[in-house]
Amino acid sequence: MLTIHVCIGSACHLKGSYSVITLLQDLVKSHKLDDQIEIKGAFCLGRCTEAVSVQLADTIHSVNPDNAEAFFHQHVLAGLTP
Repeated sequence: MLTIHVCIGSACHLKGSYSVITLLQDLVKSHKLDDQIEIKGAFCLGRCTEAVSVQLADTIHSVNPDNAEAFFHQHVLAGLTP
């Protein structure tokens, strides 16, 4: 199971964390990966001045509603084991 942690702290909330979560949930469903990917909320991942902080494995990415789909295709799908 691949777990994606999305910051829902106050700074990330203002930058659109709930929109990012919704977009990621929709992408997981449209790719029929509900049994392989889990999305969880997190508080402060330490990059409050950038976009929404999203942790995938040991790496924290800055994601916003405009680049969430690209993040999903470039990083999330690549992180799935065949």
